[in-house]
Amino acid sequence: MEHHHHHHAASAQSLNGIFILSIILNVVFVLVEAGVGLWQNSLSLLSDAGHNLSDVFSLLLVLVAFRLAKVQRNERFTYGYRKSTVLISLLNAVILLVAVGAIVIESIHKFSEPADVNGIAVSWTAGVGILINGATALLLMRGQKNDLNVRGAFLHMAADTLVSVGVVISGIVIAYTGWTIIDPIVSLIIAVVILISTWELLSDSLRLAVDGIPDGVDLKEIEEHITENEHVKEVHHIHVWAISTTETALTAHVVVDDLSCWSQVSEHLKHELAEHGVSHVTLEPETEDCHCHDREC
Repeated sequence: MEHHHHHHAASAQSLNGIFILSIILNVVFVLVEAGVGLWQNSLSLLSDAGHNLSDVFSLLLVLVAFRLAKVQRNERFTYGYRKSTVLISLLNAVILLVAVGAIVIESIHKFSEPADVNGIAVSWTAGVGILINGATALLLMRGQKNDLNVRGAFLHMAADTLVSVGVVISGIVIAYTGWTIIDPIVSLIIAVVILISTWELLSDSLRLAVDGIPDGVDLKEIEEHITENEHVKEVHHIHVWAISTTETALTAHVVVDDLSCWSQVSEHLKHELAEHGVSHVTLEPETEDCHCHDREC
């Protein structure tokens, strides 16, 4: 478990630099994209810029989450502020949902009042977005497997890359056909893409916020691993929850045939559970006689 803690700390440290670079790149692009969007009166560019701005805030919030996860436990918070990383991932999902609502409202308005758009300018600007969002997604790809916040940022950037591709296509269509109606249509497609990429983050964040079992942890599999031990007769009162977006805790009552072997059994089980992503384990031993007595009560 100590090795896991050091590995996570090193991983968070390396991700700090990646997030800072990603934030700088995206801030510059948001300014450029919003400027061109206003200049050329393109809703698809403005909506994409607004979404990219929300991603900048999301990246900043993840940096805050990394910082809070390092805060040591104290008299009022025995786990430190690790749970705040879950709340931050939930806040990121809510921010994206608000962005979706804003895009849909503006798109509906644009259908009734279409405006002239310079398709070539839109395409070139969105093309830069493909490079920046794609590069950011690649930078986050490795870390997204182990942290819900990093996964959320990765999914947003990957979705943004696809969105920018859509904006390029709309710009080309407008340039060659003059169909400005394609602009709000692409904006609605952008909203759908954002909603789809946000849904998993929202559902995972809500589950962890109410102490649901983290994604990737199989309760039946854990029970099987515990009962596979030759001294374990039964396991019950199992509780699994997320301490943070990267750390999982478990408590359980374990019925053994010989309490004198408990120290060895306990260490073995904790090692096994750590291999399956459960880093904080509390096991309470029971004998068969004691357990049967408890059930009669």
